Amino acid sequence: MAVAIQQHHDRIAAYLKKKLGADVSLADVIALAEITAQSLQSVFETMDSAVHRELREIAAYIAAMKAEIAGLHFNELKHTRIPAAGQELDAIVKATEAASNTIMECAEAVLAADASDPAFKSMVDEQMLIVFEACSFQDITGQRVAKVIETLKHVEARVARFSDALRTRDTGGFVSEAERASAERKERLLLSGPALDGNDRQSEVDRLLGK
Repeated sequence: MAVAIQQHHDRIAAYLKKKLGADVSLADVIALAEITAQSLQSVFETMDSAVHRELREIAAYIAAMKAEIAGLHFNELKHTRIPAAGQELDAIVKATEAASNTIMECAEAVLAADASDPAFKSMVDEQMLIVFEACSFQDITGQRVAKVIETLKHVEARVARFSDALRTRDTGGFVSEAERASAERKERLLLSGPALDGNDRQSEVDRLLGK
């Protein structure tokens, strides 16, 4: 396009130099207008082609993004998978709480019983059986946790694919001041929850205890 514009300027300059010092007639004005029209035609054609190419690329990019967004299956995640994962987690908490209460009640009953009572052994056997039954919640809990992990992996895979399609990069930092304040509070008060193996932060505990 730059070459076409330069050629247009050169043609006009050449015509004006040729007419320099002469009287300008209506024919000269018409001739200059004709030169301008002919020269700019190629400019407009080049510009039109470039604009069309840019618009086609934008349209293709938008179509690709629409396909990727549709591939996220956002409604499925929002209305099905994520709520289902939340329900599974609620069920895990309730099952764990119920089993813990049952086990503690059995332990308290055994501790409070009279060991010299002839029925003590049978009572202990009965309570231990209840404890074993309560411990069976772990199998169901494991299945529920597996479902939650599957959902998280499903979300992670779709978000990663979408991110790759957009060629995005993390900006770092926090999304909002509220998020920053929450993270700083957790760090300050050690509210990050139980640590994984090898990441127990014992040094932090020792520092707090003044060891």
